Amino acid sequence: MNGFKKFLTQGNVIDLAVAVVIGAAFNSIVQSFVADLLTPLISAFGGLPDFSSLKVTIGQSNFMYGNFINAVISFLMVAAVIYFLVVKPYTHLRDRATTMVETKTRECPECLSEIPKAASRCAFCSTEILPV
Repeated sequence: MNGFKKFLTQGNVIDLAVAVVIGAAFNSIVQSFVADLLTPLISAFGGLPDFSSLKVTIGQSNFMYGNFINAVISFLMVAAVIYFLVVKPYTHLRDRATTMVETKTRECPECLSEIPKAASRCAFCSTEILPV
């Protein structure tokens, strides 16, 4: 029982629970953005974007392939919104932050240890090195 209690109180489980709640809230925002802003914008330029009335009837069965087309279009629009409003800005900021961090060490050519850039002798193998 202690193992289960430890598992539930670990940071990873709590982080995952918070991520699921935030993801559900963000999902409603993205769905509203797609349904209320992008879909009318597409219909203004390209006609009616609702394909739910499209169907094929074979015998007594109706195959509502229009609903599938609507779902695919909605998925692509949601994926594009998430990519351009979340993933791309996050990647840009992450890359910018990593390029700002300048390394202050270098590798010794003899023993491959980490030494300061300005060092003229390796502290580990005592090899003379040209300072950078």
